[in-house]
Amino acid sequence: MAAKLDYRWHLRKVMADRGMFSTTDLIPPLADRGITLSTSQVYRLAVERPERLSLKILMALLDILDCRMDDLIEPIATAGTVKKPKKAAAAGAAPQAADGLGDLRPKRARIRGVDLP
Repeated sequence: MAAKLDYRWHLRKVMADRGMFSTTDLIPPLADRGITLSTSQVYRLAVERPERLSLKILMALLDILDCRMDDLIEPIATAGTVKKPKKAAAAGAAPQAADGLGDLRPKRARIRGVDLP
């Protein structure tokens, strides 16, 4: 099975290496480059791994931090998820406890005629 590609985001580490320990330190240099982000947006950019990132913001970060893209984004290969093969249940056979229910099975309902007066 082919490995899936993933990445690690190292903005916080690169900022610390450059002496920038507060996420708000990025706001003025970004504004100088025409990028206006709120404090919460800058915080999420630095602390969380971005799923979508504007190339203008990425280029601005590389310029501000005087680093290369390899310093910010580390590509990694993750093992692909392996699906469990589905088990074919034999006709009339009860599912095994491995299905997560164990002995918890509903009792069959018995419907009887109702005597009306």
